[in-house]
Amino acid sequence: MTTFVLVPGSHHGGWSFDPLTSRLRAQGHDVYPLTLTGVGDRNHLISPAVNLDTHIADVLAALDGERLDDVVLCGHSYGGMVIAGVADRVPERIRALAYLDAFVPEDGDSAWALNTDAERDRLLSGARADGFSFPPQPFFDPRATSHPLASFLQAIRLTGKLEAVTRRTYVYAANWPESPFGPVAERLRGDSGWQLHVMQSRHNLMGDVPDELARIVAQAGA
Repeated sequence: MTTFVLVPGSHHGGWSFDPLTSRLRAQGHDVYPLTLTGVGDRNHLISPAVNLDTHIADVLAALDGERLDDVVLCGHSYGGMVIAGVADRVPERIRALAYLDAFVPEDGDSAWALNTDAERDRLLSGARADGFSFPPQPFFDPRATSHPLASFLQAIRLTGKLEAVTRRTYVYAANWPESPFGPVAERLRGDSGWQLHVMQSRHNLMGDVPDELARIVAQAGA
């Protein structure tokens, strides 16, 4: 049995992992899908102060509150920023990292800097309403909410401790033409420290290919 902690991408709550969560639990694993501060059913907590550090602290608090160790951290999309920060702070509590079509930052990177010009334009345009958040895409799940802009703007600070987590998996969704993650997949393709999986899926891996994703994620923690 493996313990999985699932960190969603922007605008989404833990519910975005429902297809993956149900499959992993059916295999007997412990699964903790999280919702980050200011997003989803915690959208009432959004403010200009909610940033990447806030979301890293959310996951650290969940590890402490549930007394979780030896976990597989999975991050979707923006969630890759968060799991990298968590692993850098408590590598001794992390068995493996699984980035699900997600950012893989280095020290000083931000989701803003790693994104495409088109996405940066969308973020800025959306933030004009209140100055600190941007709305979800119209085709997102109705439960999706606005997302704090500061979490994309803030640069991550990594000390190098996350290098102690040597089991790393990346799942790339190849059927998203506007994806900012193509260069990530190409960079990791020749890296022996990573298990790279290329899926014929759109960005929502959990909804598009849940069975195959569950198999890959379970293998990452085996």
